[in-house]
Formats: sequence, structure tokens, C-alpha cells
Amino acid sequence: MLDLVFTQAGAIAAAVGDGDHPLVVMPFIDPTLAVRSATQLARRAGMRGTLLAVEDTGRIGFIAVVNSIFRTTPAPALAYVAQDAFAGRDWLALAMAARPAQGGLVAFHDGKWNGALAAFGLVDSGWARGNYAGDLFFPGYRRHYADVELTLLAQASGRLRHDPSAVLIEVDWNKEAAWVDAGDRGLFQSRAATGFGDRIADPVLRSRFG
Repeated sequence: MLDLVFTQAGAIAAAVGDGDHPLVVMPFIDPTLAVRSATQLARRAGMRGTLLAVEDTGRIGFIAVVNSIFRTTPAPALAYVAQDAFAGRDWLALAMAARPAQGGLVAFHDGKWNGALAAFGLVDSGWARGNYAGDLFFPGYRRHYADVELTLLAQASGRLRHDPSAVLIEVDWNKEAAWVDAGDRGLFQSRAATGFGDRIADPVLRSRFG
């Protein structure tokens, strides 16, 4: 079972996590949803670790919250989840076991992308720190597409993994009708055109999810 820690963005004075167990980060804006989801995720993790639920009081966005935690955590792996996540049994233990030996990204089975996109994912900290100068996600995004770019980086380098038994589903009843941030879409398209900083040469990969 995971240890639960609830806090607010900007109120974290020290690094969270330890060097032996994974850290799960859940930014949230709805405390009721967050408490229900975090409790269920902690009970079903199948292993020890810490779940840090961070209230985004300043509305800086999911990506900025996760990046701020990732920069200082000593945890060997970090999972990013949302306030409306629902987990299958042993979701974290199974994902930890599925990690590539050389480090990379595990895409949880979310009932939509079937491992092709890590909308919820688990990263090896050592691999991820080399992608964006210490950030987990490219910091130019605010709400969307950061997970897409990260997934493509992992896939291009052969470091994307998926265990269909590691289930983590977003329970969003209006998801199919939700809008996508136009600024984030434009940024993604411009970065895809240049291979995300000349890191992805394959035109098929660069054109996915665009």
C-alpha cells in the first residue's frame, strides 16, 4: 500500500519520496475526487511507495505541477496520474515489473490507447531526466500533448513498454466531448515538424497523434 500525502502546489519545502520506492504524483483541483481516487490507488498499488496528491491552487497546470515535483525527487521511478484515475489490482507493481532494463516509459492500460500512448505512465527517473534538462514533460505544454511527446520519445528509442494487466483508467464521463488546448496542439505540431528537437527522424512517428 502506498503512503498518502496531500499538499498544495508551492507548499512543498523538500524533495518527496526516497531512493528505494516509486513516487506517484496526482495533481488535482477537485478535493473530493482526489481523495476518493488516491485512496483507491494506494490500496490497489500492490507495493510500497508514496502517492503525492498536489492541489493546483494557482492553476499552473498538470504539467507544471508534475515537473516541479520530478526535479527534486530521489525516487527511482515516477508515475503520473490524474484526480479521476481508477486502478486495477496491483497496477503499480505490474508496471514496475514491466519497465525496460535500460530505463524508459510504461504506458498503463487505460481502455482507450491500449499502450500506444502513455496518458497515464510510469517513467524511470534516470531516463526521463535526460530528456528535458531535468523536467519530466516538455515545459512548454500546459494541459495536453506533453504525454504524447514523451511517449513518442520512448517509442523512438525502443523504451516504451505496456502490460495490459497494469490497468489505470481515467473516469471522465465527458472525455469524448472535451476540448483540446489549441495552444498545446499548435506547439506539438511545430515540435513534430522539427522532430522534437531533432530526436525523432521517423516521419511516421512524427505524424502520429497530430
